[in-house]
Amino acid sequence: MGRGKLRIHLGAAPGVGKTYAMLAEAHRRTERGTDCVVAFVETHGRTRTEALLTGLERVPYRRLERDGVTVAEMDLDAVLARRPRVALVDELAHTNAPGSRNAKRWQDVEELLAAGIDVLSTVGIQHLESLGDTVESITGVREPETVPDEVVRRADQVELVDMTPEALRRRMAHGNIHQPDQVDAALSSYFRPGNLAALRELALLWVADRVDAHLQRYRSEHAVSAIWGSRERIVVGLTGGPEGRTLIRRAARLAEKGAGGQLLAVYISRSDGLTSASPGELAAQRTLVEDLGGSFHHVVGDDIPAALLDFARGANATQIVLGSSRRRTWQYVFGPGVGATVARDCGPDLDVHIVTHEEAATGRGLPVARGAPLGRLRLAWGWAAGTAGPVVLAALLSAVDPGLALDMLMFLAVTVAAALLGGLWPALASAAVGSLLLNFLYTPPLHTWSVSDPRNIVAIVVFVAVGASVASVVDLAARRTQQAARLRAESEILSFLAGNVLRGETGLENLLERVRETFGMESAALLERAGDVEPWTCAGRVGRGRPVKRPEDADVEVPVGDHMALALTGRVPPAEDRRVLAAFAAQAAVVLDRRRLREQADQALALAEGNRIRTALLAAVSHDLRTPLAGIKAAVSSLRSEDVEWSDEDRAELLEGIEDGADRLNHLVGNLLDMSRLHTGTVTPLMRGTDLDEVVPRALGGVPQDSVVLDVPETLPMVDADPGLLERAMANVVENAVKYSPPGEKVLVAASALADRVEVRVVDRGPGVPDEAKERIFAPFQRHGDAPRGAGVGLGLAVARGFAEAMGGTLNADDTPGGGLTMTLTLHAADARPEDGPDDRGRGRVAAENGSGPVAAENERRAS
Repeated sequence: MGRGKLRIHLGAAPGVGKTYAMLAEAHRRTERGTDCVVAFVETHGRTRTEALLTGLERVPYRRLERDGVTVAEMDLDAVLARRPRVALVDELAHTNAPGSRNAKRWQDVEELLAAGIDVLSTVGIQHLESLGDTVESITGVREPETVPDEVVRRADQVELVDMTPEALRRRMAHGNIHQPDQVDAALSSYFRPGNLAALRELALLWVADRVDAHLQRYRSEHAVSAIWGSRERIVVGLTGGPEGRTLIRRAARLAEKGAGGQLLAVYISRSDGLTSASPGELAAQRTLVEDLGGSFHHVVGDDIPAALLDFARGANATQIVLGSSRRRTWQYVFGPGVGATVARDCGPDLDVHIVTHEEAATGRGLPVARGAPLGRLRLAWGWAAGTAGPVVLAALLSAVDPGLALDMLMFLAVTVAAALLGGLWPALASAAVGSLLLNFLYTPPLHTWSVSDPRNIVAIVVFVAVGASVASVVDLAARRTQQAARLRAESEILSFLAGNVLRGETGLENLLERVRETFGMESAALLERAGDVEPWTCAGRVGRGRPVKRPEDADVEVPVGDHMALALTGRVPPAEDRRVLAAFAAQAAVVLDRRRLREQADQALALAEGNRIRTALLAAVSHDLRTPLAGIKAAVSSLRSEDVEWSDEDRAELLEGIEDGADRLNHLVGNLLDMSRLHTGTVTPLMRGTDLDEVVPRALGGVPQDSVVLDVPETLPMVDADPGLLERAMANVVENAVKYSPPGEKVLVAASALADRVEVRVVDRGPGVPDEAKERIFAPFQRHGDAPRGAGVGLGLAVARGFAEAMGGTLNADDTPGGGLTMTLTLHAADARPEDGPDDRGRGRVAAENGSGPVAAENERRAS
């Protein structure tokens, strides 16, 4: 038996109706025939809640002494021994009395779920462990009893029980929550309107986060790229400059104003590693983002506006926050800037906020003090200073005559500035131009290229040497900084890969998406082939770039062994990136191997199950099919015998035995074939709108007359089903119920509509089935109790459930109140009644009238 399902009714405050909603759900399930018991419910003396306990079976509570007072606790062992289908356990965060098996009630619930028992429970938002401090700051009350958030998040269903603060205060004033002598104190403290509104917001946001997780998983599984503005997601673009903290705080305020707003900070670096960002400032901004509840992302991309927009759309963001440009007015001649480009290309789905700050329009200072590597703008300034600087300086010095020594110092200063700005080559150009000007303008003989004084030659040589030395030092420092930044980025990526290995994560598409995002590619694919001459096949692919059928067609190919390669499209990355790409490729190969090993393990389990089925099938064929064949053979041999004169009564009895044996063979062979089709996955239902009042009566052809009471209203909505499969499933279930019903007791077949579903219940008064055997009776070749071997091969219910699941429905077994078993077939109601052609209905009638009940109907449908 599998793990039970947990449904939690979550409320914002005491008295919103969590327990009431749980009990109402229990009554709904009980009316459908589900076995529900009250394991523990605390009514707090509320009369309407206590009234709902009427009609529900209760498991007696345990009585324990706690601080000299007798307290009632859930009797976990008694509930496990009772083994209901559904257990009601109130107040999930409750602390059990000393002497209990578990310290917390949610731990008791875990045992019930592990035993296959479904649980309905309740919890208040104030009891969630992560919200304890927040609730205390709102209400001034610290909740001593908490439940881990993960326990609630793992629930199969979380239903929010909501009520406005005004309605809740009215309930309190009317005495529906606390005793009359406690009402005034509660209304003036915990139940103040502001407190209740804040708690309600917490509950709504918590449930919204859970819904958002499901939405993100859906978008990922269905490759949805369009922005769905279901909640506010604020992306703030960072440059690593000091204005980043202002942008983060402004974006956080925007996120707080939206419904369940989320903050995402992104820093985009160039693929060549050249950046003027301060690592220390980025680390501080990352910490600030995390402190404000956001997430920090590092993305590589040469086109910063495009990379920022791609990230925002991939994150389903609704707003982008950018800072005002630090450029001066004249610097806009080099382009419109990141903010203007993003605002122009964002489209109608994204809003862009340009935030002013203290660094706006102040110009970009030299990043030398931050140890940043050289950038393209800095190189341009370096070449301008190296080539035009000496000429401008010579023109300025022509008005005065400070002397050769001072002239050389001034030219050396220009060379050093060119080195600081542009590195080695601009500084060498400045030294060359400066030395030529010094020789031509300031060394005798003037205005000639010759030097008369040897000391001036030495001075010029020293001047060039000093300029070259300074330039080489600056260039070396810039290269070392660039290498350090690249190695840091590589270490972060390799740390991510190592973490994946340690955590055992096996998502190939997730890993490929990380490669694509990290290196700013359009698409990433893992290709493989069986041999050197075999064609390439795609094992996994992400992105929207052009499809790649061979590694040679990609912009970059990273081989993994002889017959596997990582193929990327979008751009050609620098050679330094191939080392990290090789690590990604190796990890992708490991993930693929791990996934295939898991698939092989699943196939091995399926093969073992198939072997078990075949073994049981052989046993069934050797015994259960032999019995009717032997009976038919004996009857035919007797009729053909010339030594005996048979009377008309004896002859009729022998013929009846032959007919019964043939019917049994037909039924057994039909179930064996159906089980084989289910096992091999070849059942393909032809779904259409189907009337139950037409199909269900035809399914009763294989049972004696007057053994079934039929209650299928004509007003029921049509169900979305395959008529042939539905008839066969109902026939097997009804025949099983008639077989185990006591003599004189009729089987009830009733149908009813519930929301968007229709339930068909087959109720018998037989011996019933214990809870531990309710799932086992649906396994192939299983008989319950002391059923004789001649009763069949044990496939009827297995085939019925297989057909029900093939049609998108369910078939479950529950106890019949008063004794017996109730089989419930649940199907989806059809959205609209289709126009049925006369041929479809005609085929069903011919099959029912001329064939042998459901078997003929099924064969006729397959033949058509």
